[in-house]
Amino acid sequence: MTQAEKAALLRQLHHGPSILRLCNVWDAASARIVEEAGFPAVATGSAGVAFSLGYPDGEAIPPAEMLAHVGRIARVVAVPVTADLEAGYEDIERTAAGLVEAGAVGLNLEDFQNGMLVDLAAQIEKIRAVRRVGERLGVSIAINARTDIYLARLGDAATRFERAVDRLLAYRDAGADCLFVPGVADEETIVALVKALQFPLNILGTAGTPTVDRLQELGVARVSLGSGPMRATMGLMRRIAEEFRDSGTYSRMLDGPVTYPEANELMQTVARDTLEPHGRRIPKSS
Repeated sequence: MTQAEKAALLRQLHHGPSILRLCNVWDAASARIVEEAGFPAVATGSAGVAFSLGYPDGEAIPPAEMLAHVGRIARVVAVPVTADLEAGYEDIERTAAGLVEAGAVGLNLEDFQNGMLVDLAAQIEKIRAVRRVGERLGVSIAINARTDIYLARLGDAATRFERAVDRLLAYRDAGADCLFVPGVADEETIVALVKALQFPLNILGTAGTPTVDRLQELGVARVSLGSGPMRATMGLMRRIAEEFRDSGTYSRMLDGPVTYPEANELMQTVARDTLEPHGRRIPKSS
């Protein structure tokens, strides 16, 4: 597929007969694992990428470094890639252009930056700017517009639903393709959001979130895992290290790992598709 075709496919997946499942990745190896498992798209998580590169979450990682890492991920998979670029950094048009240059076709854009909620008018303009950049570059970027009102517990709890819906509807009208409300897990609120928005809704899969099958029954279009997979992997690494330190044994490391031949073949498949024998990139037709 061309990059434009990948963008169209990603947007279409939000309207398919089945809920779109995005098992968020943080590097090339995790992206290949997810693709090999049969997922139709790959999504990065900003926290997982930041942690893997030695930064905290919250736009601490320089945008050029984040986009370079997105490019590494997009290079090794054939499916569409959507990248979590937090609030878009300081120059949203430059960020969106860098996203396309990196080979990705989707963008997760949140409205919480520098410890506060972004002004609504400014956030609307960010979404419009991403849409303009995509049109100019011939790649209709799939925009997942996120509000952090629930996740950051902003303002009076009694007004959160109304304020979140007001923002999300404005993001929809500005050109978003999906609306994301992390921090919501109860069925009552999810059903109310589906009814109020009448638009593809993304829910974060975490403790207390209904199963994927149940989310689909409730009308949710997309479920993602955020930094959960990467933090689970960090937890496993901690347990391996503690066992090795305390008892000198290896059982946790040896419980279900990907074998060396499997891991090597996973990446050699990519190398055969994209590299000449001495490592020089062969440009992809897309």
